[in-house]
Amino acid sequence: MSEKEAITIPELPYSKEDLSPHISAKTIEFHYGKHHHAYVANLNKLIKGTDLAGLKIEDIVRRTVKDPKQVAIFNNAAQVWNHTFYWHSMKPGGGGTPTGAISEKINLDLGGYDAFIEKFKTAAITQFGSGWVWLVIKDGKLDILKTSNADTPIAHEVEPLLTVDVWEHAYYLDYQNRRGDYLDAFIKNLINWEFVNSIIA
Repeated sequence: MSEKEAITIPELPYSKEDLSPHISAKTIEFHYGKHHHAYVANLNKLIKGTDLAGLKIEDIVRRTVKDPKQVAIFNNAAQVWNHTFYWHSMKPGGGGTPTGAISEKINLDLGGYDAFIEKFKTAAITQFGSGWVWLVIKDGKLDILKTSNADTPIAHEVEPLLTVDVWEHAYYLDYQNRRGDYLDAFIKNLINWEFVNSIIA
């Protein structure tokens, strides 16, 4: 596979220290530097010489989701996509009450910001094992979804707006088993509402 055809890992939209103290540089080093990079490396090995080589990551995800013979490709491709989206779902000095179009949609579809936070955090705490929690647009309205392991809304024609990673490697170095504390930090200090608004604008 030529370098041009290979899936590459996007740069972080901030430095590894910028989310501290809510997410430490050490967590970013492992999560982005080891886990995310490993998914990219594994995916490139799996698609080398196949008709999937050279496709966009979204297309690889959608073409392999229902194929039991390509589970490994789907898992690695979806994790590459999910992690990239997760990094953009956060920013230094983020979190808190949103403004703009997403604020209006949250009020209209989810009953207001406090109701959104309760639903989002409950979904993330109750996700059994590894997975993701998403704010999405489904059938024209906001909804909150849980996906297990590598599964992703884009595999099911649902548009994601925001995600939080609840695999243990996302938070264990900083919070150990205190997933709720990690979620509080994400909600209060990290959510990138400008990114969300850029999608629905």
